[in-house]
Amino acid sequence: MSTNKQWDVNKALAVASLFHFLYSAGNACVIPFLTLYFRQLGLTAPLVGIIIGIKHLISSLWAPLCSYFAKSHSKRKVLITGSLLCSVGTGLLLTLVPPLSKDVMYKYCNISQQSSSLLNAVEVPDMSLNNLSAVNPNAQKKNGKITGEVGIPADHYNNRSSGKIVSSMNAINQMIQELETLTSNETPIHRLEKETKIPEAGLLNVNSNPEKNLSVGGNINFLDREHQIFLMVLGAVVFWELLAAPLEWMVDDSLYEYLDFVDATDRYGKLWIWSYLGASGGACSITIFVDQLNCFLSAKISRLAVHFYGYAVLITLTLLISVFLPIHVSKKTEHVNKTVKALNLIGSDGRTILSAVTVFLTGVIGSTVQNFLFWQMQDRGSSELYMGLSVAIGLIAEILLYIFKSKLLRALSSSGTVALSLSCLSSQLLYYSFLWNAWSVLPIQMLCAFSNGALWWAVNMLVDDVASPGTERALHIVLQGLSYGCGASLGSFAGGFVVSNFGLAVLYQACSISLALWLILFLIVQSKLPRQKKINYSRLLAADPSDESDSDEEKERDWLVKAMKDENFSRNW
Repeated sequence: MSTNKQWDVNKALAVASLFHFLYSAGNACVIPFLTLYFRQLGLTAPLVGIIIGIKHLISSLWAPLCSYFAKSHSKRKVLITGSLLCSVGTGLLLTLVPPLSKDVMYKYCNISQQSSSLLNAVEVPDMSLNNLSAVNPNAQKKNGKITGEVGIPADHYNNRSSGKIVSSMNAINQMIQELETLTSNETPIHRLEKETKIPEAGLLNVNSNPEKNLSVGGNINFLDREHQIFLMVLGAVVFWELLAAPLEWMVDDSLYEYLDFVDATDRYGKLWIWSYLGASGGACSITIFVDQLNCFLSAKISRLAVHFYGYAVLITLTLLISVFLPIHVSKKTEHVNKTVKALNLIGSDGRTILSAVTVFLTGVIGSTVQNFLFWQMQDRGSSELYMGLSVAIGLIAEILLYIFKSKLLRALSSSGTVALSLSCLSSQLLYYSFLWNAWSVLPIQMLCAFSNGALWWAVNMLVDDVASPGTERALHIVLQGLSYGCGASLGSFAGGFVVSNFGLAVLYQACSISLALWLILFLIVQSKLPRQKKINYSRLLAADPSDESDSDEEKERDWLVKAMKDENFSRNW
């Protein structure tokens, strides 16, 4: 390869790395926090599960289809640019959806933020001590004195004619004592629910009077307020996903075909590291900024809207970088054929079937973590900073474990690594059900390196042994779609109803037990499968001769003869 062509490859990889870094940072600003935002809008767990489930379903079906048509019509560049540009606008649409009630948003606003906001000067028109509950709906009277939601006496505040309420030093001391009780058995959310006395069912059924929902006259309104918000959110999410889902597919396919054209596909495999670094930085940065804000940016806009603003800024920067992405117009039309071959391979071998079922179940169960873990943390008084850190720790741990990937797979084998990964995920789920304070989730996130990263490394290694030449990547994509698309969609639908009927703790305990039972079944079935290994000729041709010892070379000088022998042995099975 010429020096000039080598330089082009380096530049293409640098641009692609920067693209993935910015794009993942933008997604990490908003995607992990979507369900948290929906909760503050007043949507129940089943409705949130339906929205996220439809989102995953659209992504798994529409993204590959749109990517195929973009390639066949040579419109990748146009669609990539259009997808980025439109994603910015559609993402911001969600910030325009009005909440069900301000009381709901106050209820789920971070407890530490609510406590510290009492220390700031607040403009309150026409306010007196007797009407302090207008500022703080949680105000109560104790011994003739009005107290706020953290038990701070109201006479600590000066009722000035300008309407400003300023905290005294005694209030600060009492607030510190209150914050020290966050590790007690009664969580901040539970205290808020007692003091506000706003039952969730009552909040969500705002129009309980049927005459308000369906009038006999010409004015007909079939939906209550909650379902109107649900339909607005669902419409915005569907529109957003239709525009954004194919983007990463098109970029990855285009880059891979470009690297394949210049014989440099071996350098494609590490781009995910830049995506993880970007996601870690995006999640932490946005939460640090949001934690400094008050609960509301304006009369009807929650501070969680800043997540969407951060997303818009980073995707705009990604749009500028996308201009320099290498777009290779390949004349090959084997994409559909390889996908069909990959599907046939999955159904023709016992190990690939076992791997497919495993990733499907982890997709179902993993969606409960993505959808509702932050709800569980919020109920324990976690600030958004802890939520961002939980995302970053899991991603960084996976990057660090990647250094020992080869040693891990050699030491445990692919089947052993899958078993270890399932054990770690089951342990994480059980741990999530017993979170006791705001930061308790952080240590267990280190296991994400095994429960996600090591699992996929082992599964890919298992299926590569039976893949025919040229179908490895298609097989990986099919398995990822099965997990992150079909599995996550089903898990979202079911998880929301389980949370509504039994609670978050029961959901995670049930998922942990289910995964432990599948682990036992996996080990039993794996032990019964014949230990056969098909020879991947393309991998043998690309193998480094230095990897083989001299004694092996003396025993088997002709690798083709060995391959044919092993192939005949496999057929006899």
